[in-house]
Amino acid sequence: MRSAMATAEVGDDVFGEDPSINELQERSAALLGKEAGLLTSSGTMSNLIATLAWSNHGDEIIMGTEAHMFWNESAGQAALGGVQTRLVPNDSQGRINPDDVAAAIRPSGNLHFPRTSMICLENTHNRCSGGVLTPEDTKSVGDVAHAAGVPVHLDGARIFNASVALEVPPAELARDVDDLSFCLSKSLSCPVGSVLVGSQDFIDNAKRWRKMLGGGMRQAGVLAAAGLVALDTMIDRLAEDHQHAKRLAAGLANIDGLTVDPESIQTNIVFFEVDEDLGTAADLIAALNRNGVLVSYPGKQSIRMVTHRHISPEDIEEALSRTSAAVRELRSAA
Repeated sequence: MRSAMATAEVGDDVFGEDPSINELQERSAALLGKEAGLLTSSGTMSNLIATLAWSNHGDEIIMGTEAHMFWNESAGQAALGGVQTRLVPNDSQGRINPDDVAAAIRPSGNLHFPRTSMICLENTHNRCSGGVLTPEDTKSVGDVAHAAGVPVHLDGARIFNASVALEVPPAELARDVDDLSFCLSKSLSCPVGSVLVGSQDFIDNAKRWRKMLGGGMRQAGVLAAAGLVALDTMIDRLAEDHQHAKRLAAGLANIDGLTVDPESIQTNIVFFEVDEDLGTAADLIAALNRNGVLVSYPGKQSIRMVTHRHISPEDIEEALSRTSAAVRELRSAA
């Protein structure tokens, strides 16, 4: 990637003159079965742009209770889009029930209600242990939304993980949504970037919002060059990350005081619970840190671990060994 970045052909992207960015956008759209694409700086920016493109101030968008857009994007939809968020339950895999969506869509013509402007899905689902939505899962919600005249946005930050796990082309996972974003900087190992794809009209509108948000980039083909390498070399290998995550989950399940169902792990994210008799999640996180294991804290008694290109089978075993040591440390201090 660094070599490709160093030799990238560049131009002014605001004027559509950067050949590397143009190629990345075109290839991304084609890969996902959409007409056009737009390079942005992050998945958060892509998701916000989609909200702005579909919504007006005073509208309402619908998403799951565990959605990344709700938990981890600084309330940008409310602060910058002027929209409120209505939540429906996610199940353990990250799915939302089409009946719940139908009930949440506001009836038109009533001045007391906001307009429902967008339904949001997430695939894979970050806070649901990397759970995967099948094409049927997406279609069931898309049918309800489209029958009501409401577009569907897919936060597909890790859409290629879902594609590899299901052995389904990514375009099939995107077939029943109106637009989607995917990250270059997560599973695909790029230093920065996200791509938003959809119809040509949608992307033309999105480009204006990107500019307004300060996301119009000039000679940014150096970033797109890494993205092109990712599309060529980083997708198929995601199966390795999934295998490593399943091994990690199986090992964690064998550590007394930690709870995880290895059979629930589909992709590269592992959530596990800390038994209360061991202490708080914060206690274990501190002990893990002392043992050289860095993790994320989603809340309550949960801890999150993620596998990626730089994690080898040997690293998994080392992480498990150090986690066991951290658990023993807490037990000895109790």
